[in-house]
Amino acid sequence: MYQIDIMTLFDETVGDMMNESILGRAQERDFIRIEAHQIRDYTRNKQKQVDDYPYGGGRGAVMQADPLYQCWKHIVDTHGPGHTIYLSPAGKTFVQADAKRLKADYDHLILVCGHYEGIDERFIEGYVDEEISIGDFVLTGGELPAMVIADAVARLVPGVLPDAECFQDESHWNGLLEYPQYSRPEEWQGRRVPPILLSGHHANIAKWRRKQALLRTRLRRPDLYETLDLSSKQDQKLLRELEEERSRDGTASQ
Repeated sequence: MYQIDIMTLFDETVGDMMNESILGRAQERDFIRIEAHQIRDYTRNKQKQVDDYPYGGGRGAVMQADPLYQCWKHIVDTHGPGHTIYLSPAGKTFVQADAKRLKADYDHLILVCGHYEGIDERFIEGYVDEEISIGDFVLTGGELPAMVIADAVARLVPGVLPDAECFQDESHWNGLLEYPQYSRPEEWQGRRVPPILLSGHHANIAKWRRKQALLRTRLRRPDLYETLDLSSKQDQKLLRELEEERSRDGTASQ
């Protein structure tokens, strides 16, 4: 079973979110286990204070090292060693490749949610294995990033989703953005589902989807498109078809 422990000041909120829908059902079936731990429970003072003024001056407060350590130690003593990640805007930006790596390389993650002006650097130096950010912006706490990472990793664990195809065809799995998706009814507000998707011809549908994924990636994420290996005969044929279609559309619009 894949274990994810989240160290937080909002354990009930995080726990409720992580126990809903697909992840909740996966936990009921023991494919994964996600636990939220209240850092305040591990303080050594009656006020359950977890922060104090920063040395050197400045506004705000810093989360103290010892409550973090005591919470972390309880997790390790209970569930064994885990790969510890501090959610920080100073960390490496999280991408799908990291979700794959964390799923493949570890079976236990410990996610540390900071608050205020951050956490005491001594805890990071002593017990954090890596720092991860979910983007170049700052949030009021690490709970949202922790839930993002927990969700992205947990859904890759066998059994969480019905089949590997559920995530292998999605955006960013193989460098491409996902092709457009449609559902019933066949016509909605004058817009029809592409006829190819109603044909029942699986090979043609697969070809259409690949072509749409290539086109969408080229238009929306040229940075990703430039890194793709499109040297196969199949992709070269699709690229020629896309160029021919673009030429026809350009001529028709003049």
